[in-house]
Amino acid sequence: MNTKEVITVKINAADKILGRLSTEIANTLRSKNDPNFEYNKINPVKVIVYNATKIVLTGKKENQKIYYRHSGYLGGLKETSYKKMKVKFPERIIYNAVKGMLPKNRLQKYWLKNLEILSGEINDK
Repeated sequence: MNTKEVITVKINAADKILGRLSTEIANTLRSKNDPNFEYNKINPVKVIVYNATKIVLTGKKENQKIYYRHSGYLGGLKETSYKKMKVKFPERIIYNAVKGMLPKNRLQKYWLKNLEILSGEINDK
């Protein structure tokens, strides 16, 4: 990897729609707005998202959205509603949305390592 300086981008998630925010984060992680963008390169961009508990969904999704995960065993399908996930793991909501919007290739894990999600506020000092 090049010895370029790491660019840090801070994004406030308060009162933003989940889908629109996650596309913005995914494009920033991939450096799509960089004039030197290449599909097979990882640019040193780190994204810090804060106020994850204040994210918003549109329509009836707040009551209807369900997250699934599987343990790998028979009958191991677990489901969690959006409301429970927002209380217990608000960071996972944004993480799963961004992961779904990144290309499914070898570079995905490197882009996700540069994503940091905080549920609380952050000081800009």
